[in-house]
Amino acid sequence: MEKRRGLSYQKRVMEINRIYDSKCRSGLSNREIWRRYIYPVYAISERTFYNMLKASADEGKALPKHSFTQLVFNFGEIEAPLPPGGGYR
Repeated sequence: MEKRRGLSYQKRVMEINRIYDSKCRSGLSNREIWRRYIYPVYAISERTFYNMLKASADEGKALPKHSFTQLVFNFGEIEAPLPPGGGYR
């Protein structure tokens, strides 16, 4: 039985594969890519890194289009002016 994965896992897989694809063309080894670019950001083990690379090859696990929606809030200028003397309130 396969583990059930959420959208955040699939997005992380896509991001890691994008990084891997861009860096592997420069001639770096997989371990060096993991050490320099993947581990500092995602804090995953090397084995998990390889599992994520393998997960991208699985067909039928594409993200639905609605998973890329992003909420953007525009609150305008809500900053209050500083009190006289420029100190904090």
